[in-house]
Amino acid sequence: MKTLDTLPLFSSYSFDSRFYDELLDDNQDIRDIYKRLFKMFSAYSVNEFAQLNKRAKDSFFNLGITFQVYGENEVQEKIFPFDLFPRIINEKDWNHIERGVLQRCKALNLFLWDVYHEQKIIKQGIVPIELISSSVNYLKQMKGLNPPEGIYNHISGTDLIKHSDGQYYVLEDNIRCPSGVSYVIGNRQAVKHALFGVFNQYKLHTVVDYGANLLETMESVKPSGVDNPVCVVITPGVYNSAYYEHSFLAKQMGVALVEGRDLLVENDFVYMRTIYGLEKVDVIYRRIDDMFIDPLVFNKESLLGVPGLFSVYKKGNVTLVNAPGTGVADDKAIYTYMPEIIKYYLDETPILNNVNTYHCSRATDLAYVLDHIHELVVKPVDESGGYGISIGNTLTKEEIEKVKTTIQSDPRKYIAQPIMSLSTHPTFVHETDSFESRHVDLRTFTLLGKDKDFVLKGGLTRVALKKGNLVVNSSQGGGSKDTWVLKK
Repeated sequence: MKTLDTLPLFSSYSFDSRFYDELLDDNQDIRDIYKRLFKMFSAYSVNEFAQLNKRAKDSFFNLGITFQVYGENEVQEKIFPFDLFPRIINEKDWNHIERGVLQRCKALNLFLWDVYHEQKIIKQGIVPIELISSSVNYLKQMKGLNPPEGIYNHISGTDLIKHSDGQYYVLEDNIRCPSGVSYVIGNRQAVKHALFGVFNQYKLHTVVDYGANLLETMESVKPSGVDNPVCVVITPGVYNSAYYEHSFLAKQMGVALVEGRDLLVENDFVYMRTIYGLEKVDVIYRRIDDMFIDPLVFNKESLLGVPGLFSVYKKGNVTLVNAPGTGVADDKAIYTYMPEIIKYYLDETPILNNVNTYHCSRATDLAYVLDHIHELVVKPVDESGGYGISIGNTLTKEEIEKVKTTIQSDPRKYIAQPIMSLSTHPTFVHETDSFESRHVDLRTFTLLGKDKDFVLKGGLTRVALKKGNLVVNSSQGGGSKDTWVLKK
């Protein structure tokens, strides 16, 4: 193998045997699936690659691919950080991932049905009632309601890592309003714009078919008696951190992007205001949290939702995607029970591994966590975006004591996991004008419809841009990569 430090773009790249390096094998040779890609990148000078990077950034700028970061004193809108070196997943690994995430999503859907109906899994003592009744995402208003086709989590995002043992592990399940799929498609467009000939070297699955499959999923769960459903995407508005994605998906599907003020309820149906008058709406892909969808039922102060919407939903005259109340199943405390949930509803062994998880509401788990915080990751069960996470080996003694006090004030709210060894991937670092290894994870996107399930073949690879950082979320300074799934 040619020594990496003789190549301008890889002069700072180092192999760390503590982590699974996706570019280099244990002998520090280039893995077979990366050889053609590595040859292409290693031929570039630093100046040539800088021009390619500029092309990619220009592509993001022209597409308007941005996100908002909320700080203590300000809100900043940023172009989504993007790394031009793609991640490649071979067909065998992808098939394993796809079967595993689909298994989880189906089990979670059955769990949601049970939780809002007979609660058999609770009565049989498999999942404690306290975890359900104490969840802020459990909606008593959903008890006994039957969503069209029995589907709650039409859209799911499953976060995975590749550990040092080379195996994939699920970090968490996201089935409220999982975001990021627009960046998957934007990343692919940026690579095509910057690297003209690279796609002639590999046979890859497409990612641009997501919009068509999402629309098909939405139409498949239309209300009874509707032949040609009118679908819309409802957004909180332009100041939401994921507004770009809301508008992007609406455009991809060819449907209207609306805010709450664009809709009204009349005679037990939902209507959209248009320049031609009122038009009945049948399926709503909501990017608004449960508490804000209807001020008559939930948060009375909400200006984001539609008064009377939940009443129409209860009558079966409109479908909400995802269904209200799904958040009770992506509570990180429920994650702890996923192996039992899969076994109970599907009578199957989990295809993908869970990370060993301690739930602080259990006395024995709490005691262990308080004694071992220095070697654990502590997470709030109901937060997203990487907010509220504490990584034990990065904390001072004072910070550890503060985390302990926080956990003890509300043990139900926290879980803890071992500090996992996320795999590393070549990522361009501007400070050194060279590729260095950075930690990555993967968010996959799954759709459950009436007669068809779909997993996007190529998820969102998120990158921790800071050296040694294990938090990959964009809100915490992370970026992303194009993710290639190989065909035969």
